[in-house]
Amino acid sequence: MNPIVLGYDGSDFSVQALDWALDEAELRKLPLTLAHAWQWPYGKAEEDAKAHLRKAAEHVLWHGADCARHTSSGVDVSTDLHEGPAAERLVELSHDAALVVVGSRGLSTLSRAVMGSVARHVAAHAYCPVIVVRGPGPLPAATNPGPIVVIDREADSSVLEFAFEEAILRRLPLAHSTDLAAWVARHPGVRVQRATGHEAATLMIVSRKRAARAGIAGSLLQHAPCPVAVVG
Repeated sequence: MNPIVLGYDGSDFSVQALDWALDEAELRKLPLTLAHAWQWPYGKAEEDAKAHLRKAAEHVLWHGADCARHTSSGVDVSTDLHEGPAAERLVELSHDAALVVVGSRGLSTLSRAVMGSVARHVAAHAYCPVIVVRGPGPLPAATNPGPIVVIDREADSSVLEFAFEEAILRRLPLAHSTDLAAWVARHPGVRVQRATGHEAATLMIVSRKRAARAGIAGSLLQHAPCPVAVVG
């Protein structure tokens, strides 16, 4: 089975992303792979120094996997520790993934910028859908969850298929700005409503091609009030 892949760095934002990734894995009945990358940032280094950094990276990944195993209901959790750039590794893992999940920011001011660049790079170049987890509070559970919102006015089939799948899995309505009668006929259990632009969405979905062409991906990933899925 193709796993859900989570980019994990131990920050609060990646813990938030872990919650979302576990939810996806449980709903889809898929395994979860926690991926953590590390690299020596100061040029040439003694092997002892690098070994210390690797040990710290192993601890971060172990802690995340341990949390995942103790909070999930039967999800098969594995780990991937990589020496090198995180963005490149996540794109590589996306070849065989059903979905990649990343947080929007990292631990410190510097790592927030790095994690943001990782999210943008993975969203633009992955070979599967990518969800960048944003928004306040614990995710994905919410007291009054909003709809799944498709941003594209003329979304392609891959975007709509993903949107309807999420709506079915989460038992939420789907909001869009155009007629989806043919899709509703194929997914009769999904309630579709007209998007107004003011919905408190549970998840916003945009096509990868349109996001890149319109230059809106960076803005969405930085300012959206909820998780954003980039698909296609």
